[in-house]
Amino acid sequence: MASVLIAEDEARISGFVEKGLRAAGFATRIAPDGTMALHLAQTDEFDLLVLDVNLPGMDGFEVLEQLRGSGSRMPVIMLTARVDVKDTVAGLEGGADDYLGKPFRFDELLARIRLRMRKDDDTGAMPTLSHRDLTLDIRTREARVGDRRVELSAREFALAEEFVRNHGQVLSREQLLSRVWGYDFDPGSNVADVYVGYLRQKLGQDRIETVRGVGYRLT
Repeated sequence: MASVLIAEDEARISGFVEKGLRAAGFATRIAPDGTMALHLAQTDEFDLLVLDVNLPGMDGFEVLEQLRGSGSRMPVIMLTARVDVKDTVAGLEGGADDYLGKPFRFDELLARIRLRMRKDDDTGAMPTLSHRDLTLDIRTREARVGDRRVELSAREFALAEEFVRNHGQVLSREQLLSRVWGYDFDPGSNVADVYVGYLRQKLGQDRIETVRGVGYRLT
């Protein structure tokens, strides 16, 4: 099981990311400050580090500098509320593999994590998901039903990806909202129901089953 270290001092965000990653099959550990993040990254074995820039004690740039200075090649995805291009450049030039601004959607973070892990993997697995005649190409964001190409918006594709990755499992509206729409979602929103309707129209009405009072399942 791949493991991810989450260096984030905002409990709401770290909990949101940890919950989503565990549901996606990852082992996780949270570090609420930079000193702990650096210590864990150097002493434990993690496959990837999600690193917030504005950490107490030692900021993300310093953590990254010391981590790379110690010879670690662990993939690092930096998170920040800063929008200055100079910060993005500083992170990437300092050795970060990717940079994601806040607020972010969990599906985007998950896609970037999987991409970095694939690049660090020698198996050369193709970035495609499939269930029966439905195929999703994660790299090109292309969907196909049999030989038919289906046009999906970015959000529709992210929702379809959640269903395919968890086919046969019932996903609640809350799970879909948090994974696809992000940690700032409105739990009373019906947007997940609306987008399930869009997917049914494009992929087939009988493909996604409603489990009354619980959520939805890819049949």
